[in-house]
Amino acid sequence: MHRTKKRALLIAGLALILLGAACGAYFGTYAHASPAATALLQGSDTVQVKAIDRGWLLDGPGIRDALVFYPGGKVEPTAYLPLLTALAEDGIDCFLVRMPLNMAFLDTDAAAKVQAAYTYDRWYVGGHSLGGAIAAYYAARHGDDLEGLILLAAYATHPLSDRLAVLELHGSEDGVLNWASLEKGKQYLPASARAFEFPGGNHAQFGDYGPQRGDGLPTVSRAAQTAWAVEKIEGMILGK
Repeated sequence: MHRTKKRALLIAGLALILLGAACGAYFGTYAHASPAATALLQGSDTVQVKAIDRGWLLDGPGIRDALVFYPGGKVEPTAYLPLLTALAEDGIDCFLVRMPLNMAFLDTDAAAKVQAAYTYDRWYVGGHSLGGAIAAYYAARHGDDLEGLILLAAYATHPLSDRLAVLELHGSEDGVLNWASLEKGKQYLPASARAFEFPGGNHAQFGDYGPQRGDGLPTVSRAAQTAWAVEKIEGMILGK
């Protein structure tokens, strides 16, 4: 083999190795759930946490309504257990999906797999940040199989069916959310969609994984933001 060709192959091989190492470093670094959030895998007096294929089912006293939740990008999914446990305790069973490399765009149809394996009267899909955007993408393609969509610091990028109930929640101090995209995404929401801003809330406090780079400083506690989100979500699903 010609020396120049050998050198080119060597350089290409080294480039691939470096690219692989860079990708491994990027995807291998993610926000970890707090110990308190992780402890909720043990369940509560009213909620059983069951391991399922690629995630968990939070099985509470409810039998009618279910929410499939897509975690935020590069966030350990168990960081959302405080939010989802509270919902399950009040009658909304929740499926927390564990995404490949903690990136929801690598399994956009995760909700379809859950819906095919379980039976509920009403299905909802939702998520936080990137997870919310991918949940919205799923809802845009599977609107007939869902009752509604929940967006936490997230926005839609494709038109959604007018029959879907849509709830969009964000904090006033969010420094990560693309506000221009949030505004642009309104054109894709049904006229009945409801949006709420939590004064003093930020991006990361929809989960329990600590501060997030670039985020605004909250003036309220994570527990308060979680309780507010639970109230709004239950208002849509349970009519509270």
